Amino acid sequence: MRALVLEAYGEPLVLESIDPPEPAPHGAVIDVDACGICRSDWHAWQGHGEWADDQVPLGQVLGHEPAGTVVKVGDQVSEIQVGDRVAVPFNLGDGTCPQCRNGHGNVCDDGYALGFEADAPGAFAEQVHVPHADFNAVSLPDGVSAEDVAALGCRYVTAFHALSHRAEVQGGDWVAVHGCGGLGLAGVQIASALGASVVAVDVREEPLDMATDLGADVTVDATEVDDVPAEIRHRTNGGADVSVDALGRAETCRNSVECLATRGTHVQLGLTTEAEKGEVSLPIDAMTRWDVDFLGSRGMPPSRYDELLTMMASGRLDPAALVTKRVSLDAVSDRLGAMSEYETAGFEVVTEF
Repeated sequence: MRALVLEAYGEPLVLESIDPPEPAPHGAVIDVDACGICRSDWHAWQGHGEWADDQVPLGQVLGHEPAGTVVKVGDQVSEIQVGDRVAVPFNLGDGTCPQCRNGHGNVCDDGYALGFEADAPGAFAEQVHVPHADFNAVSLPDGVSAEDVAALGCRYVTAFHALSHRAEVQGGDWVAVHGCGGLGLAGVQIASALGASVVAVDVREEPLDMATDLGADVTVDATEVDDVPAEIRHRTNGGADVSVDALGRAETCRNSVECLATRGTHVQLGLTTEAEKGEVSLPIDAMTRWDVDFLGSRGMPPSRYDELLTMMASGRLDPAALVTKRVSLDAVSDRLGAMSEYETAGFEVVTEF
């Protein structure tokens, strides 16, 4: 089968013919109908993560936002069947550890990261293997397409889990979103759907316009104000109740913390770059003084996908509205390169394999 392989960091991925996967006894193989292209793929392609012992190995098939149709199952699989249309979370659990048993499979003690480690080849390929398929593969309701689910990817589900489950955003809250790439725009749409008022922050006109279309009440161009946190506190009459760093730079992380109202909650979603190497200084004394929470969030438990899929089926959420480009497998390297200069907007999805 055709697959894109990471042969050298920062160099174009190599389109190779490799053996198709066979299912483990607990696994399933799906034909990939669509797969999102994510900034996390860009981090992997750049070789980031060495500072956290999390660098993706060379020889890896990247791609971690797939949806498709089951074509083979292992002999221990009882729930997922050949012909099922499924979504595949990137944060794969084993279904048996204490975290999985308590509904937190996104942080499984013995889990896999699809597309980021040798034991879990990714979905920039014609087929992908899903381990522990009865636990991880999520059946799709009628009316939800593979492209819709590829738009969910890791970005949309991460934003949904962060805002709905971790920060528990409610109607009437002010939510600030720092960085309006795909992850940030997902946060804008979700926060609005949850009943919050939203401030979207970026340095580019196009994503700020998209944020407005997706439900942002206020936009802030960070190149046009001297003090982003002060601007947000002014526009929200005291500060955001919840603020999200969707970019992962030291500046956006600090801005997110400093724009909060008393007893506000910061949620860190963006991964840091080589400049930060996983470390950001924060105003700890002020956070303590004003009872500020700092949360991390990663993916979403497979057991909670139904909440999101139900909102999609009812039309309350529309991740496909964030899709700005549909490309073929051999165009992925160019699209990753465009991310280096922040030349992408919204979600880009592979639909031709």
